[in-house]
Amino acid sequence: MAGHLFSNLDLDPERPIYLQIIEAVRLAVARGALAPGDQIPSQRDLAQQLRVNPNTVQRAYREMEYMGLVETQRGTGTFISPDPERWRQVREEAIHAELARFIETMVQLGCTGEQIVTLVRAAVDSLATPGSSGGRPDAPAQEGETPHG
Repeated sequence: MAGHLFSNLDLDPERPIYLQIIEAVRLAVARGALAPGDQIPSQRDLAQQLRVNPNTVQRAYREMEYMGLVETQRGTGTFISPDPERWRQVREEAIHAELARFIETMVQLGCTGEQIVTLVRAAVDSLATPGSSGGRPDAPAQEGETPHG
């Protein structure tokens, strides 16, 4: 069961908890931490684990069922939808949402589209280069590398 996935869920008091639960499930499947057909915690167990109202978890599960992300089998539990096409779509949506957030932040920092593309290319190249800092901005540049800027 996937109970451990929710133990690291750091709830943001500024956002509805039920939406954060849904997002956590979507991202866990997109990353491969949860697979189609995996069982997720019961509503009661998750509410206790997160220390939230059981009605909040019930709402999240109901929404996920409506969205086709999970299936509840009476007496057995709630399971990640077995539809791989649905999860391919969820993964694509997560990628596009993260990309949009990143671009929005970069534009707010004053970067042009061209600068963003250049920075992303350099970061991808550094991740693909053996002996590089692995793309971590806080890591010191290796000999022969130049810092971003």
